[in-house]
Amino acid sequence: MSGVKKQKKEVKEVLVGSYTPKNIMVTGGAGFIASHVVIQLVKQFPEYKVVCFDKLDYCSSLKNLNEVKDCPNFKFIKGNLLSADLIKYVLETECIDTIIHAAAQTHVDNSFGNSFAFTENNVMGSHVLVEAAKVHGIKRFIHVSTDEVYGTVGDDIRRVETDVLEPTNPYAATKAAAENIVKPYYHSFKLPVIITRGNNVFGPHQFPEKVIPKFVRRLLGGMPCCIHGDGSNSRHYIYVGDVAAAFMTILHKGVDGETYNIGCETEFTNLEVAQRLVKALKPDCSDPKEHISFVGDRAFNDVRYYISSDKLHQLGWAPKMSFEEGLQKTIDWYAKVSPDWWEIGTDSALAPHPELKSKVSDALQTKL
Repeated sequence: MSGVKKQKKEVKEVLVGSYTPKNIMVTGGAGFIASHVVIQLVKQFPEYKVVCFDKLDYCSSLKNLNEVKDCPNFKFIKGNLLSADLIKYVLETECIDTIIHAAAQTHVDNSFGNSFAFTENNVMGSHVLVEAAKVHGIKRFIHVSTDEVYGTVGDDIRRVETDVLEPTNPYAATKAAAENIVKPYYHSFKLPVIITRGNNVFGPHQFPEKVIPKFVRRLLGGMPCCIHGDGSNSRHYIYVGDVAAAFMTILHKGVDGETYNIGCETEFTNLEVAQRLVKALKPDCSDPKEHISFVGDRAFNDVRYYISSDKLHQLGWAPKMSFEEGLQKTIDWYAKVSPDWWEIGTDSALAPHPELKSKVSDALQTKL
């Protein structure tokens, strides 16, 4: 047996559990995290059919799926979750038995400016999908959420899956709302729902509006890292390959009705992340501060999130990629990726601070 075949066999043996899918639909599969999930599924499990459903919003790209686009067990469908008829048609014609629902608006800064779009996509989109899943008789529905639904925490608090949700920004509020729509389908209709809540994820394919790719792209372009506030806010950072592996574990070994945190112990302040990136990209610089500037803070900025992943560890998963190695892989990818990787330009994403003015709010104010 060749080394590659042996490795694939070992992966499958590790993931043997109580559930084996046949036809999987991954929503938002052309986006950041979900594209890595799609790639792992297609490559590791050629016996599964993987349908990527994505409306190709600004932060998605078909190029994220280049390495599996010609695989016989992969199919891409462009569509909007708000189209109930299309969702019904796809579930029926593709004989979908499993859904990994990762599609969402995710950028916190944008949610302060136009929260209505987040409610439409994250809440209503999830409701349309879970209702269709109920009618179709889906056998496993994995709903992807975020650690931000727990709200900000102090140094001595580590959130577990049974904690009360206390979101503090519009994005997190819509993710918590979506959870509270999806979860009752398990209790009321016996739909086999599983919820995940993850730390900050970094790696290739991420649209450069998030902190690590944004800082990398700015430094590569001769611009300084732009830090909200004083840079003391901290986050846990987990590499996208480890997160995709977590979804492989949850897909095969997760328990219906449960929630799983996907986290790590790697925590840095925004300032520390910027300093590490400056050292990596500007090795001859004696003072990282020369490439760091401070801009206005968010309307509200959570101090930190800290979650326990013990429940997921009990299923056999643990992160493997060190922050240093993952960061170098990320830097290398953004250094060589073409500027037209995404369908729209990324210049606005590299701005020091987003424009928080909402067209919807303006329209409402005009009417008032």
